[in-house]
Amino acid sequence: MSPRTIRVTVRGAFDALSADQRIELQSRAAEHDVAYAAYTAEGSLTYDPARPFFTFRVADTVESEQDIPAAVARAEAAAAAYLSERGYGFKNLSSQAVDMSQVPLGKRGRRLTERAD
Repeated sequence: MSPRTIRVTVRGAFDALSADQRIELQSRAAEHDVAYAAYTAEGSLTYDPARPFFTFRVADTVESEQDIPAAVARAEAAAAAYLSERGYGFKNLSSQAVDMSQVPLGKRGRRLTERAD
C-alpha cells in the first residue's frame, strides 16, 4: 500500500493576548497572510489581524485510513506547540482532514492521467 498524503486544517482563536502580542501579530501579519498559505510538514499559520481567529495547515502522510485520526492529533499538537512556543494563548481548536488520494481529479488531472496510461 502506498502512503497517503493528508492535509489537516486546524482552526482556532487567539485567547488572552497582551497588547504587545497583538502589536506583534499586527506587525507580522503580511508574513502570515492567506496568500502564503501552504500545507507543510512543520505547519503554516495564517490569520487576519482584524479577527481573533487563525488557521494552521499541516501536511502529513499515513499508511491507511485508520491512521488519519493520529495525523489529526499530531497536527493539533503541532499547532498548540507553535502557538505556545511564541506565548500566544489559544482556544477552541477544531480540525478537518482531507485524504488527497480521495479528492477527485479535475479535467486537467484526468487528461494527464490518461496520457500517462
